[in-house]
Amino acid sequence: IVVLNDNKMSISRNVGSMARYLARIRTEPSYFRIKGRVEGALDHIPLIGAPLHHGLTSAKSLLKQILYNSTFFEDMGFYYYGPFDGHDLDKLIEVFHNVKSIDHPVLLHVLTKKGKGYPFAEQNPGAFHGTSGFDVQTGKAAPSGQTFSGVFGDCLCRLAESDGRICAVTAAMKSGTGLVRFAQKFPKRFFDTGIAEEHAVTFCGGLAAGGMLPVFAVYSTFLQRGYDQMIHDVALQRVKVVLAVDHAGIVGEDGETHQGIFDAAYLNTIPGVKVFSPSYYDELQQCLRQALYHTPGFAAVRYPRGAQLFRPCDFRLSGRPFDLYGGAEATVAVVTYGRLFSFACLARLRLEKRGISLRIVKLNRIKPVDDGAVRSAAGAERVFFFEEGIRQGGVGERFGFLLSQSGFRGRFYLHAIEGFVAHATMAESLNGLGLDDAGMERAILTECGAQ
Repeated sequence: IVVLNDNKMSISRNVGSMARYLARIRTEPSYFRIKGRVEGALDHIPLIGAPLHHGLTSAKSLLKQILYNSTFFEDMGFYYYGPFDGHDLDKLIEVFHNVKSIDHPVLLHVLTKKGKGYPFAEQNPGAFHGTSGFDVQTGKAAPSGQTFSGVFGDCLCRLAESDGRICAVTAAMKSGTGLVRFAQKFPKRFFDTGIAEEHAVTFCGGLAAGGMLPVFAVYSTFLQRGYDQMIHDVALQRVKVVLAVDHAGIVGEDGETHQGIFDAAYLNTIPGVKVFSPSYYDELQQCLRQALYHTPGFAAVRYPRGAQLFRPCDFRLSGRPFDLYGGAEATVAVVTYGRLFSFACLARLRLEKRGISLRIVKLNRIKPVDDGAVRSAAGAERVFFFEEGIRQGGVGERFGFLLSQSGFRGRFYLHAIEGFVAHATMAESLNGLGLDDAGMERAILTECGAQ
């Protein structure tokens, strides 16, 4: 039994008294018992039984086509029933009870209303699809301010104004990825493939082959559905496609299934792709321009959910593959990228008060890792790598390998994610994983033997 939960548009509703009558008797147990007995009796009649059975089936199909609008589910071999009111629990229980005895694939079409029971959600279902805290009485959420998604969308709009080749692609995530304004300003260059990330990646490959500059905006957790297409339809074809990988890393209230912890690892396996991981808004805009205009072939820019974090006063927007912060005389090095750079800077401030100086190697491009970044870390006695992603196959493991290849003889410590991340706030998750500033400080103090 397959349930189609239709909360927007329905296949055309059957009409007429005869159609309603047939819909009712087709879900009655007695109908299926009689149907089974008749078919069994016909099959046992010598010579003419099978032709009669076939003739009755054909006649029934013809009658259905006359009384019902045909559905592609029936063409795929399903018995189609519905649509039913998905909020009428008693009716649904009755229907499920009746169809479970059918010895054939069944598709139940139920109609539901997104946000049912809460007027504000019913009126604006898109905004309430995934939301953090809001006022129940007014339906208004607290002002969120600027976000990485919003900055990305605004930047892409500005670039598209002066470059008619730029087009935006999304997989049913126009609002979530910051592309609402782009869709309004450039409707002929905006493409929504629906919930079909595989198709979106291949579609981008086709657009690129035709001379366009496609940018596929997608959440990290959903991009993994298009892994095969990234290899075969983009990387192997050596076409110019840019991935805007939103919600990379820990996502907080979005939940366990939405954690963006795998993209850095699986993108690491694809030959030729270059991956950028900005920490701040201006860096995101710089990385996007770099990916579009100064990086041949396949490129990705990954950035976290929400707002940028602490920005140290010595931060510089360099455009280089990596940046080094702190003195070369420091015997402890921290290597990280993306949002975790902010936590590393906060940890450095506190550790300096304890007499421990750090050099921080900030990776702006995480694939390929620049040789200079490895050399900058290799001069330390202890190297700590903190990564907001899966450990196995991640950037940290790759960096550790490159360190050993460089002749590094010190100690290397990798702090990354070992398994799935449970639902919690972003701060709770990062703290529990030891990836915030307190966790970094604790790990370094423990290994360096400081009290």
